[in-house]
Amino acid sequence: MAEERPPRLVDYFVIAGLAGDGGPIPEETWVPEPSGPLRPPRPAEPITDVAVIARALGEEVPQGYTCIQASAEGHPLELSAGLLGGTQPVICYRRGRDKPPLVELGVLYEGKERPKPGFQVLDTTPYSHSANLAPPGPGHPRTYLTYRRAAEGAGLHALGITDLCLVLPSKGEGTPHTYCRLPRNLNPGMWGPAVYLCYKVGLAKANTLVYEAELLGRYPEEDNEAFPLPESVPVFCLPMGATIECWPAQTKYPVPVFSTFVLTGAAGDKVYGAALQFYEAFPRARLSERQARALGLLSAVERGRALGGRAVRSRRAIAVLSRWPAFPAFRAFLTFLYRYSVSGPHRLPLEAHISHFIHNVPFPSPQRPRILVQMSPYDNLLLCQPVSSPLPLSGASFLQLLQSLGPELAITLLLAVLTEHKLLVHSLRPDLLTSVCEALVSMIFPLHWQCPYIPLCPLVLADVLSAPVPFIVGIHSSYFDLHDPPADVICVDLDTNTLFPTEEKKPLSPRTLPRRPYKVLLATLTNLYQQLDQTYTGPEEEASLEFLLTDYEAVCGRRARLEREVQGAFLRFMACLLKGYRDFLRPLTQAPSEGSRDVDNLFFLQGFLKSRERSSHKLYSQLLHTQMFSQFIEECSFGSARHAALEFFDSCVDKVHPEQEKPEPTPLVELEELSGSELTVFITPPEEPPAPEGSECTPQYCYDGFPELRTELFESPQEQPGALPVPGPSRSAPSSPAPRRTKQEMKVAQRLAQKSAAVPELWARCLLGHCYGLWFLCLPAYVRSAPSRVRALHTAYQVLRQMESRKVVLPDEVCYRVLMQLCSHYGQPVLSVRVMLDMRRAGIVPNTITYGYYNKAVLESKWPSGTPGGRLRWAKLRNVVLGAAQFRQPLRERRQRRRQQKQQEEVDTAEQEAGSSQTEPYLERPSPTRPLQRQTTWAGRSLRDPASPKGRLVKSGSLGSARGAQPTVEAGVAHMIGALGVLESRASPVPWHDGSLSDLSLTGEEPAPGGSPGDSGSALSTQSTETLEGSSGRVPKAGGRQDEASTPRRGLGARLQQLLTPSRRSPASRAPPPELPPDLPPPARRSPMDSLRHPRERPGSTASESSASLGSELDLSESSLSSVSLRRSSERLSDTPGSFQPPFLEILLSSCSLCRACDSLVYDEEIMAGWAPDDSNLNTTCPFCACPFVPLLSVQTLDSRPSAPSPKPGPADASGSKDAPVPGGPGPVLSDRRLCLALDEPQLCNGHMGGTSRRVEGGAWAYLSPLVLRKELESLVENEGSEVLALPELPAAHPIIFWNLLWYFQRLRLPSILPCLVLASCDGPPPPQAPSPWIMPDPASVQVRLLWDVLTPDPNSCPPLYVLWRVHSQIPQRVVWPGPVPTSLSLALLESVLRHVGLNEVHKAIGLLLETLGPPPTGLHLQRGIYREILFLTMAALGKDHVDIVAFDKKYKSAFNKLASSMGKEELRQRRAQMPTPKAIDCRKCFGAPLEC
Repeated sequence: MAEERPPRLVDYFVIAGLAGDGGPIPEETWVPEPSGPLRPPRPAEPITDVAVIARALGEEVPQGYTCIQASAEGHPLELSAGLLGGTQPVICYRRGRDKPPLVELGVLYEGKERPKPGFQVLDTTPYSHSANLAPPGPGHPRTYLTYRRAAEGAGLHALGITDLCLVLPSKGEGTPHTYCRLPRNLNPGMWGPAVYLCYKVGLAKANTLVYEAELLGRYPEEDNEAFPLPESVPVFCLPMGATIECWPAQTKYPVPVFSTFVLTGAAGDKVYGAALQFYEAFPRARLSERQARALGLLSAVERGRALGGRAVRSRRAIAVLSRWPAFPAFRAFLTFLYRYSVSGPHRLPLEAHISHFIHNVPFPSPQRPRILVQMSPYDNLLLCQPVSSPLPLSGASFLQLLQSLGPELAITLLLAVLTEHKLLVHSLRPDLLTSVCEALVSMIFPLHWQCPYIPLCPLVLADVLSAPVPFIVGIHSSYFDLHDPPADVICVDLDTNTLFPTEEKKPLSPRTLPRRPYKVLLATLTNLYQQLDQTYTGPEEEASLEFLLTDYEAVCGRRARLEREVQGAFLRFMACLLKGYRDFLRPLTQAPSEGSRDVDNLFFLQGFLKSRERSSHKLYSQLLHTQMFSQFIEECSFGSARHAALEFFDSCVDKVHPEQEKPEPTPLVELEELSGSELTVFITPPEEPPAPEGSECTPQYCYDGFPELRTELFESPQEQPGALPVPGPSRSAPSSPAPRRTKQEMKVAQRLAQKSAAVPELWARCLLGHCYGLWFLCLPAYVRSAPSRVRALHTAYQVLRQMESRKVVLPDEVCYRVLMQLCSHYGQPVLSVRVMLDMRRAGIVPNTITYGYYNKAVLESKWPSGTPGGRLRWAKLRNVVLGAAQFRQPLRERRQRRRQQKQQEEVDTAEQEAGSSQTEPYLERPSPTRPLQRQTTWAGRSLRDPASPKGRLVKSGSLGSARGAQPTVEAGVAHMIGALGVLESRASPVPWHDGSLSDLSLTGEEPAPGGSPGDSGSALSTQSTETLEGSSGRVPKAGGRQDEASTPRRGLGARLQQLLTPSRRSPASRAPPPELPPDLPPPARRSPMDSLRHPRERPGSTASESSASLGSELDLSESSLSSVSLRRSSERLSDTPGSFQPPFLEILLSSCSLCRACDSLVYDEEIMAGWAPDDSNLNTTCPFCACPFVPLLSVQTLDSRPSAPSPKPGPADASGSKDAPVPGGPGPVLSDRRLCLALDEPQLCNGHMGGTSRRVEGGAWAYLSPLVLRKELESLVENEGSEVLALPELPAAHPIIFWNLLWYFQRLRLPSILPCLVLASCDGPPPPQAPSPWIMPDPASVQVRLLWDVLTPDPNSCPPLYVLWRVHSQIPQRVVWPGPVPTSLSLALLESVLRHVGLNEVHKAIGLLLETLGPPPTGLHLQRGIYREILFLTMAALGKDHVDIVAFDKKYKSAFNKLASSMGKEELRQRRAQMPTPKAIDCRKCFGAPLEC
C-alpha cells in the first residue's frame, strides 16, 4: 500500500489590514456598538512621575502634577489626619512623554523588607522633606512608595500606568475594574481608616482611527474541501481593528505583537490561528481632510496648514491557520517572515518561503517524531510530537493559568465553569488569553463546554457580552477604556490576578465543592505554584540551533512535566466529583419512544444526587442541570468521537479514591520521556534559483514593508511518488463495523498480559481470550459473507456463551462491542439486549464505547412489532409438538410391549408345531426386558419398513406428493419437527425434501443414550445403544481372530487397553442383537468417514475383543471439515449416507518448530508457554536450552482437484491390502485395530486410498503469539478495512496473518471463511461446484488438519518411536520415514516401554529409554524429549481417545521425581527427560483436545 502523505502543519496563510488598492479610505470611522455605559476617553499620555507632598509642612503641588484628594467614589481622605505631628501627606502624579512611563508601583515598610530589584524608593518630597506616609509614632513602620520605570527607548507603544486612585474599604469601596490594588495599607496606624493605592496599566495614545480589518491576501487561493477558510479570519487577526495612527516623526516602530485565536466550527471542531501584528508606513494622500484633522496632521487654529514632524502608520497582521495548536512554531515562522520583509535584498521571494513551509512541513507523527525546520542559515524551529495522551489536544497552558491566577482563584474559576456562569477574561497580552481560556474549558474534562466560546473576541463581536446565555469570552483590556463590563458577568483580569464577581449574584464559594477532593486539589496546586518560579521562561523562538538539539528537551521536559501535573490535579478532582456515575446510567432495554434520549431516561439524577455529600448538594444540583452534563450523559449513552477520551476518564475514576486526603502515588496523566535517539527529520530551506554560468546570482527581492502576494512567485507543491494526496478517512467507512481498540484498552491489555505471565493458568486464559478477540475481529467479514446474516449473528452469540462457559479471561470488551455493532448494522436490537444481559451476568461492566454501541443498536434498529409475530407462533407450535411427543411416548411403550408379547406367543406356537426341531434362521429371541433396538444411519433416518402404518404421525392434506413445490407452513412444521429430533422419517434414508408430515414418526420410543427424545443435539450425534448388522455386514469371530493374528502382539494391546481405559460397559450386560428379517432392506453402505463420525460398537464378544478397541473412536475434531462449526439446535446435517466425496483441498498445519540452538523440537503448548507478554516480540523460549527463537507455522496443501477427468478410486487400498475398508461400505468393527488406526491417515479420512494424484505445496511462516497477531490484524483492518479479510487475495498478500488465523480458528473449532479463501486462491481450474469466497464453503470442499508433530521429518535425525511402532504394525502412514532406523530401537523395546506404561511403571520406561539411547554426546540424539516420545508412542498404540493425558502427566511426574532422587534433576534435564512446565500444560488444557500425532 502506498505511503500516505502526512498531514500539513499549516493549512492557510493570510494577510489582514486596510484595503491596499491605493484609493481613499472612507471617512466614516468604524466604531463598535456600545455594549455598556461609555467611559470618559482614555488619557493621551501615561504617568511618568509620582510624588508625595506634606501639606502640614506648607508644601504645594508642583507644577504639572495632579493631586489625589478624594477616593475612587468621591469620599474625602487625608492620611494621618488629626494626629499631632502628622505631616498630612498627599500623593501627586504627572503625565507626559518626556521620559519612559511608570509601569509598576509598590509600598515599602522600612525595616521589614527590602525593595524589589529594579524599584526605586520615593523617600523624599520635591521639597526635600521625608515622604513617609505613615503617622508618626514608635509603633508604626515608616511607609514609602516605590516605583519601577519602563526601559529607555521603549517608544510610544510601551505599556505604562495611566491612572491612579485610592480606595477606602471601610466605605464599601472595592477595587475599580482593570485596576491593580497594592496589598499594603498606606495608613497602618491605629487611627484613621485603611487606605489602599490602586493603579491601572494601559496603552495611552491618541490620534487613532479604527476600521474593520479586511482580507488582503491568502495562500493557497483555493479552499480545502475538508477545511475551508473561514470568512471571519481578518477580524480575529486584528481583534482591535485595523488602525491608522499619527506618531512623532522620530518614533521607533514597536515590536510586533503576537496573538492567538480559536475558531469553533458548527460540528465543534476547532481551528487554531496565530497572528503577528505590526505597523507600516501609510501614505497621507489616502487621507481626507477630516481624517487628517482627526489624526492631528492639520492645525486646528490655522485651517488647512499641515503640521510638521508627524508620521502616519497603519496596522497590519499576517497569520497562519492550522488544525494543530503549535503556537511556538507559528510564532517563529511569522517572526521570520516579518524580519525577511524588513530586510534584504534576497535571492528568493517571500512567496517561496510561504509555499515551502505550507507544503513541506508536516505535523510530527510517530514516524517523524522530531522535525527540525531550517528557514534560513540563522533561523530554525523544532517541532516535537505531542505527548501521547488520551486527553484531547488543545492549546491550553495550565502553567500560565496557575501563574496568572494562583491556586485559590483557579479553583474559583473551576467552580464558575462547572456551574455555567458568564466569564469574561481580559488581558493586555492577547497571546495569553487563548492559552488561559483553553485551559478553562480543558480543566472540566470530561465535560465539554456547550455555550459560546471566544478566547479572543474582536470588537466587532463584542455584543456577545450582552447575550442571555453563559459564555467564556476573552477580550483585550483596552476594551474597558471605552465601556464598563456588564453587571452579570464575572470578570477576570489576568494582568492583575483579580477576579471581579457579579453584582447580581452571590460570590462563588469553594466550600460548596466536595471537601476532601477540594483540599487535595488546593494543596497540589499550591505546591506546583511554588515550583513555577524555578522553571525556564525564556523566549523559545530566540533559541539557537545548538540549544534546540541539546538542552531543549531537558528544559522543555521540566515544563511539560509541571504542565501534566497541573492538568492531572484537575483531572483527579473531576474523577472524584463524578465517581460512580456509571452505576446510575439507565440502558435502553425496549423499543425507543419519543423521550428516549432525555437525560431523565438515560441517567438516574436523584439517585446520583443522594449518593453525594450533603454539603455539596447545591453544587451537584446546578451541575446536573447544565447543558454540558446533559451532553456528557448522551455521549456516554450513545457514543461519540470522544469515546477514547471518555474511556480514559473511566479508568481514572477507577483509580481515584475521594475519601483519601492525599493524591494517589500513580499519576493519572503519564508523560512519555523524550528519548535522545528518536528520529529527527531535517527540512532544508527552499532551493535558490540556479545562477548563469560564470556569474553569481544577485539578490533581486527587496521589500519596503510586507508586500502583496504574487501568485506566480509561489512554488508549486511537489507530489511525492506513491503518496496519496490527502489522508482521508476512507480506510473504513463509518458504518462499517471495523472493530478498534483504543490506546487505553491496549495499555490495559498489556498490563494484564504482564500480570498473567507470572501465573500459568492465567497466562493460558489470557492467550485464549486474545484468540477469541481475533475471531471477533474477523466477525464482520464472516457475517457479511454468510448466506443468513441473522443466523451468523446468533452463531457469534453462541460463541460468546461458549466463552463464558469456558471462563475465558477477556482483556477488553471488543468481542461484545463488535457483536453489538453488528446487531445495530443488521437491525437486531433484541440480540443486543441479550448480549448486554449476558455481560452483566458475567460481571462485566461495559465501558463507554461498548455502552454507546449497545444503546445505538437499541435506538436505531427496527424493533419487531408489538403483535405476536411468526417467531413467537413457531415457538408455540414447537412446544405443542414436544408436548405431544411426551404424551405419546408411554402409549408407544405399551404398544411395543404388546407387540413383543404377541411375537413371543407366535414363536412359542411355531416351536410347538414344529416339535422344537428347528428355529427360524433369521430370528433370535430378544430380552423380555429390553425393547428391540434399530440401527440408524449417519443422518439419523429410520430403517423400518416404510409401508408400516404404525407409529406414524398422520396429518390430513399431506403434501407428500408435492415435490418441488414452494415452501409452505406445513413444510416449515415438518422441517421444524425434523430439526427438533422428535420425529424422523420412516422412508428411505434420503433426506426430506417434500415437506410432508406423513413421512415422520416419533423417535421417543428409542431414547438416545445421552438425552431425551427432544434433545437438541440428537440430529447430529445421537446414536442407538445397540446396532443391528445384517449377514453382509457381520464379521465372523474367526475373521476377527485371523486379523488378531496378523497384527503383532495383539494380546499386549488388549492388556494395555484394559489397564489404561476402563470399559464403559461390561460385556456380560450386552445381549446379542437379533438379525434383520429378510423382508427388511439391508442397511445403507457407509463410508469410512461416516464410520469415524459414528463408530459402531461390536455386539457380544469376548473380553479381549471388547476392550481392545485401539483407536477406534478417534476424535477428529481438529481434522474435521472446516465448515462444521457451531450449529444451533434447530440445524441438522443435510448430507446423505454414501454421498460423501473426497475434499478438493486438504490443508495440513503444524506449529512444531525446531530450536536450532539445541536441535530440539518444541511443541505447540511449549511455544505458547515461552511467549513473552509483549505485542511486539516474535520470539519464544526453548524449554531445553532457554534460548529465544522465532517459531514457525508449517503449512502443506494437498490439492486433489483434477485437471482432467480421472476415474473414480477403486475400493481397494493403493498397497493392495485386502483388509482396507471399502468406500461406501460398512466401517470396521472395534476388533479391527489396525484398520481403525489406519483411518487416522488422510487418505482414509478422505474416503479414498490415494488413487488420485495430488499437487502438494508447502511453506512455513512465523508462528505469532495471539497478542502479536492481534496487533498486526488490527493494523491491517485499520489500513485496508475489514473487507480485506474476505478477499481471495488475503492468503497471498498477508500469509503470516492468514495462516495464523486459520490455525487458531481451527484449534478452537470456530467457524470462518478462511478455508474457502484458500480454495479460491489456489491455482488451477476450480471444481465444478467451487464455493464462492463470499459464501460459506461446502463441507466436502476443504479439509483442515492440525498436526502435533512436524509435517516433514528430518531424515538425518533419529526416528520417533511412534513412527517405528506404526512401521512394525504395518499401519499406513502419511509420510514414510525417509532415513535409516537404528537397530537399538527394536520392536521389543517399544513393547517393553508400553508394558511398563500399562503397568504404571513409567519410571522403568524412562530408565529403559535412557539406557538404550546412551549418555550424550555419544548416544543417540532424539529431537523429541523422553516425555514426548513415550506419550506419542502410547497414543499411537492405544489411540488418542483411549489415553488420558492428565493421568499420564501425573504418572510421568511421579516417575520423574522418583528418578530424580537417584540420577539428579539436572542430569535428567540435560538428557531431556523433564516434562513440560505447568504453564505449557495449562495452555494445552485451555486450548482443548490434543492435536493429531
